[in-house]
Amino acid sequence: MSGSVTLIGCGFVADLYMRSLKLHPEIRVLGAHDRDAHRMATFCNHWNIPQLPDLATALDARPREGVLLNLTNPGEHATVIRAGLTAGCHVFTEKPMVLDMAEASSLHALAEDKGLQLATAPASVLGEAAQTLARAVRDGLGGTPRLIHAELDDGFVPQAPLHQWKSESGAPWPFEDEFRVGCTLEHAGYALSWLIAIFGPVRRVVTSAHTLLGDKCGVIDGAPDFSVATLDFVAGPVARLSCSITAPHDHRLRVVGDAGVLEVPELWDNAAPVRYRRRFRVRRRLMESPLPRRIRLKGPTHPKLRRRGAAAMNFALGPAEMLAAIAEGRQSRLAGDYALHLTEVTLACQRTGVHRMDTTCTTMEPMPWAR
Repeated sequence: MSGSVTLIGCGFVADLYMRSLKLHPEIRVLGAHDRDAHRMATFCNHWNIPQLPDLATALDARPREGVLLNLTNPGEHATVIRAGLTAGCHVFTEKPMVLDMAEASSLHALAEDKGLQLATAPASVLGEAAQTLARAVRDGLGGTPRLIHAELDDGFVPQAPLHQWKSESGAPWPFEDEFRVGCTLEHAGYALSWLIAIFGPVRRVVTSAHTLLGDKCGVIDGAPDFSVATLDFVAGPVARLSCSITAPHDHRLRVVGDAGVLEVPELWDNAAPVRYRRRFRVRRRLMESPLPRRIRLKGPTHPKLRRRGAAAMNFALGPAEMLAAIAEGRQSRLAGDYALHLTEVTLACQRTGVHRMDTTCTTMEPMPWAR
């Protein structure tokens, strides 16, 4: 499906999108804008795409059937989204969609009023691993799901050589912004998007969030660096999600059912294996099989990107699906009520307390190759 995108923001994550877009030659990149003229020039020269000197020019460059990619820092998301929607643009934004639920609801309503689509990352839920897991759950493998354990622990990040982390075109990893926004808002979506897509809406979130490190590379006003959230799904299952930049690296997801356990070892890998461990008894002992069975989909899935840094994800899966949805006259899987609900649940996972969700959505339609 052909289409076009315009990038707003030429920082660290923009290179990940551009490398992924190279896997989708059917998508044309019209250009990019960044408020930092030097960064914009460096980025656009590296990728050989037009520089768009201001936001107005970028909005004018995007035809109505295309998508505006909002890759700015989270604090700027709302401003860019509103400008894009007001100008008549469909918008795909990096996560978290916005930092305030009232703003999220306002932008959701604006998109609906204008007949436009507002979608949010992460797009890994459209990847092979997530879609394979969803298919296994739909097929009843493992029996009725009862409990999900999801981990998004990234190691003791403040002790890493952060100043040496550079993107492909040379943009530094924005650690100050990452620490101020917090690992939960930055990363919880990688698990939440899968869970909401598979199990549907969340009824209640109970969260305990803590700042364990008062000084993170000079950032002393950072958001919580550790959180644990328990999520009650309307459909019945309960999930426990942990996010931290202190605990050892662990990106596992496990779905515990009546008959066994489905597991994915790495949420940041589109091609991560999905395995099933059957539960059985041996004399007086109950155990899951030490020899899991790998679950695979039949036929081709989607273009995959080799690992770059911490992840092996095709970031263009979201924009590509959104462009297809626009062309087909349907709602994108990552837009509408789903995007609003994902945002509400994500924000709840950052704040200590008991949170009852006001939004809802349906389970996500599988990708055609995963049905």
